[in-house]
Amino acid sequence: IYYPLSTLLYSGIREILIISTPHDLPLFKKLLGDGSRLGCRIEYKVQKIPNGLAQAFVLGEDFIGEEKVCLILGDNIFQMKIKTLEDCKSVDGGIVFGYHVHDPERYGVVEFDKDFHALSLEEKPENPKSNYAVPGLYYYDNSVVEVAKNIKPSARGEYEITDVNKEYLKQGNLDVKVLGRGTVWLDTGTFASLMQANQYVQVIEERQGRKIGCIEEAAWRMGCINDEKLLEIAEPLRKSGYGEYLVNLVKK
Repeated sequence: IYYPLSTLLYSGIREILIISTPHDLPLFKKLLGDGSRLGCRIEYKVQKIPNGLAQAFVLGEDFIGEEKVCLILGDNIFQMKIKTLEDCKSVDGGIVFGYHVHDPERYGVVEFDKDFHALSLEEKPENPKSNYAVPGLYYYDNSVVEVAKNIKPSARGEYEITDVNKEYLKQGNLDVKVLGRGTVWLDTGTFASLMQANQYVQVIEERQGRKIGCIEEAAWRMGCINDEKLLEIAEPLRKSGYGEYLVNLVKK
């Protein structure tokens, strides 16, 4: 969960709702607490039955209030420019991304015209109209709550995030940003993709000496916590490489 949390922090988001199963949620709560250690606020909500991603907006209605909202999947890893993430916070309508993949049938798929304006969206189609998948990172204005409430279950009985995006597209309020070659998106939803993600993270961290998905670093770089707080967090971890990494951030 550190990977999606770091993406949210780099987006400038400090109020976070974690939605998970009755079994897993207490573990996340024990790990992360109320978020104050990172200079943010973390709350928790149980999704008893996996009824689809769009249900997150209904479950989180009170948490969202009248604010704009970002949804990120817990098994997705992103590496992109911080400015790109921060710019999405000012969303008017909806912002999703398109990423070129070789197996689009595993994902929601976006079809573009020759000028890369979105034409259609499909959820895990047997015959995809393009190779552009929609990654698990979505930004919406506050109307997403009502949109999510009004969509119907799909043929597989789930409230699909693709149907939310279709409604925004129908209204002319969906901006689909194509992610270029300098961006990395890893979906760890299969054994093979999990192994690939492990290898990617290992190579980058060993080659660059920079950690991916370090939530303490993200909070520090985004001004949520200061040097003193980062060192306080690092102190009990000093015997590990992780603690030393945090200390060295301040030294540099």
